[in-house]
Amino acid sequence: MKALKEQITELATALLPDESHYVVDVVVGEKSGKKLINVYIDGDQGVTIQTCAKISRGISGEVEAQEMIEDAYVLEVSSPGVDYPIQEARQYLKNLGRDLLVYLTNGTEVLGTLLEVNEEGLKLNAKEKAKGKSKKMNVKEMSIPFTEIIKSVVQVSFK
Repeated sequence: MKALKEQITELATALLPDESHYVVDVVVGEKSGKKLINVYIDGDQGVTIQTCAKISRGISGEVEAQEMIEDAYVLEVSSPGVDYPIQEARQYLKNLGRDLLVYLTNGTEVLGTLLEVNEEGLKLNAKEKAKGKSKKMNVKEMSIPFTEIIKSVVQVSFK
């Protein structure tokens, strides 16, 4: 028997409206004694609330029809928020030109503007603080393979 997370992922994927939408993550946990299921979906052009609602109704119907969960549960279907780490290579494409904080496998962090995404990784204009007491930032182009990335988070600026 498949794990609940895998079943929900398959259901959500089957309910997506077209190829431009995709499942980012499914998180199954518990809250206040109820099973909590968070389904995060995204799209190349974003996701509408109508799409989230349709997928939520579809998943709920199947969960109940197939009796996947015996007790009460809470299902939330949404797009990942800006503070949610990028999970899929496709998500980088819609964030071209934005600042990312990239956590690397060697324990370092790189802050920079996303310039390019390819099959192997990404390229950014990395920002480094200038040496000394200066508040000036030095910028250098940097390529980072996906294999060296633990996670990336889009940086929100209100300037």
